[in-house]
Amino acid sequence: MDLSAYYQWFKALHIISIIAWMAGLFYLPRLFVYHSEHRGVVDFVQIVKLQEYRLFAYIMRPAMLASIFSGLLLLWLNPAIFKSGMWIHIKLTLVVFLLVYHIVCGIIVSKMQKDACTLSGRFFRVFNEIPTLLAIGIVLCAVLKF
Repeated sequence: MDLSAYYQWFKALHIISIIAWMAGLFYLPRLFVYHSEHRGVVDFVQIVKLQEYRLFAYIMRPAMLASIFSGLLLLWLNPAIFKSGMWIHIKLTLVVFLLVYHIVCGIIVSKMQKDACTLSGRFFRVFNEIPTLLAIGIVLCAVLKF
C-alpha cells in the first residue's frame, strides 16, 4: 500500500493534533497558577485538580501521541526532508524540548493531585511562557526553512 498518496491527509492530521496539543500546553500551566494561588480553597482546588487531570489525560496526551505519530509518518514518507536544510534539525530539537515540557507537566499534574507541589503561582506564570517560545521557534523553522 502506497501511503505517499495520503501525505497531505497525514499533514492535516499533524497540524490538527499540534493545535490540540499546544492548546493544552498553553492552558494547563494557567490551571497550575490558579491551583497554587488558591490552595486554601478546598472546593476550588478539587475542581481545578479534576480539570488538570482531564486536560492532561484526555486531551493533551492523545494529541501529543497523534502529533508524534503523524510527524514520524511524515518524516518516513519524505526522508529527503533531512537534506533540505538545518531548519528540520532545529525544529526537531525544539520538538524534543516540547516533549520534555509535556512530561514535566505530567509530573506536576501528578504532584498537584497529591497536594505535593509547592511551586508558586509566579513560577507557573513564567513556566507558562516556555511552550510559546518553543512554538515560535518551531513555526519559524517550518515556514522559513532556512
